[in-house]
Amino acid sequence: MAGAYDDRDGMIWMDGGLVPWRDANVHILTHALHYASSVFEGERCYGGKIFKSREHSERLLESGRLLDMPIPYSVDQIEAAKAEVLRANNLTDAYVRAVAWRGAGADMGVAARRNPVKLAVAAWEWGAYYGDAKWQGAKLDIAKWRRPSPETIPTAAKAAGLYMICTMSKHAAEEKGCSDALFMDYRGYVAEATGANVFFVKDGDVHTPIPDAILNGITRQTVIAMLRDMGITVHERHIMPEELADFSECWLTGTAAEVTPVGQIGEHHFQVGQMTRKVAETYEALVRA
Repeated sequence: MAGAYDDRDGMIWMDGGLVPWRDANVHILTHALHYASSVFEGERCYGGKIFKSREHSERLLESGRLLDMPIPYSVDQIEAAKAEVLRANNLTDAYVRAVAWRGAGADMGVAARRNPVKLAVAAWEWGAYYGDAKWQGAKLDIAKWRRPSPETIPTAAKAAGLYMICTMSKHAAEEKGCSDALFMDYRGYVAEATGANVFFVKDGDVHTPIPDAILNGITRQTVIAMLRDMGITVHERHIMPEELADFSECWLTGTAAEVTPVGQIGEHHFQVGQMTRKVAETYEALVRA
């Protein structure tokens, strides 16, 4: 599938049924467009099976709850919608996007309790998120923006509004010839990339930021469990930016990114080493099992 995302063949599930891709539209006064009242999930499907699909559906509902936007569908209904979309588009290997938002309704201000919460599911073929960096090691800029405090917004939600500084930071990174950007959090600790969690290696151990101001990614949790099953010590802790010079390897994790090696962050360089390759290969085998 190619072309602009609003001009493709195929079907998208919207609020209980399939509609032609080009007809999957919303009104200009949709609340989410004006006030970012939207949550979403990104999922990978291999061989007709979505990896950790129910966990993604559960998190979608939890994200809606955290944003005071109850989604009027159950996990089972969301799972059925995903399966229907994959069948309708004859997809077995795909990226699946479920999104819920406050639509247009009786309210057109900050408050929107009278507006319906909508749900859609789309799927398409999508290769490596970072292209060749998947194997060669991504180059990351350091973002000027910081991930916010959980006292300012529910950082445990996968919410559209949290991604605006990600778009800005990724654009700035690309202008410098980088694939992505690394954020610090509101306290100055290393946080995450624009759409992925980050891991580091030092003396055979793995270090990764505590998800107390960032999304605790499903891929992140999977990789931590995988590492511990391998007998590798994982330290979930606050990491200072000056520690970047002490790490030998680095990688990113996310549903879109999967496990992507990092070769450089700012002035700091990392090997695409043995542990990074092993984690990437083991994760790839796991999601395709």
